[in-house]
Amino acid sequence: MSCVGIVGGLGVGATVDYYRRITAACRARGVVPDLAIVHADVDRGQGYVRDGRLEALAEYLAGFIGRLERAGAEAAVLPAVTPHICIAELRPRISLPLIDIVEAIGGEVKRRNLRRVALFGTTFTMQGSLWGQLSGPAPQVEIVKPRPDEIDFVGRAYQRLLDTQQGDAAETEGLRRLAAELQRRDGVEAVLLAGTDLAVIFDEETAGFPCIDCARVHIDAIVERLAA
Repeated sequence: MSCVGIVGGLGVGATVDYYRRITAACRARGVVPDLAIVHADVDRGQGYVRDGRLEALAEYLAGFIGRLERAGAEAAVLPAVTPHICIAELRPRISLPLIDIVEAIGGEVKRRNLRRVALFGTTFTMQGSLWGQLSGPAPQVEIVKPRPDEIDFVGRAYQRLLDTQQGDAAETEGLRRLAAELQRRDGVEAVLLAGTDLAVIFDEETAGFPCIDCARVHIDAIVERLAA
């Protein structure tokens, strides 16, 4: 069995959700997970992203991953999408393998043979369209960007989730209406729930529109590593 280290705090709600779902999935498989968790400051991380300081973000995250390695972790996880913006800068700074959420998403998109998807997540994730990283594991897919005002709406709704860990009924229904509009107007086949804190308000079963819960596919990959 492998020990997996989690850099928590990059969304407290996401970290809690990952821990809950990882332990439940392991229990269903008769596995006792070997986990180590450290806590990063989401505000500091978001500040680096806003300022475009990817080297600083990578250095910050590498410090936590180093601590996880010293605690016995054999692989590391960032339970949030946006910090993966600095993966190219992060990998040379660490010796642990990363269980990469973008690779997990790409594998699911490819398995479903999806051609057009949209993203719900932070403003940075939606504007960056996963920073071209999805083209490796899923080269066939086109990421459709919502309109600027739609990106602003989703970004504000997501930031509220991140800050309060509570859903807002009007915003939740607004996200559902936007998903339907993206299907109708832009031919989107599924929406990637590319913000792990979206689990606070809905998942693949309760969203009410075709979607991929990116946290779920990432957690599946983590559990596979834990059970190996």
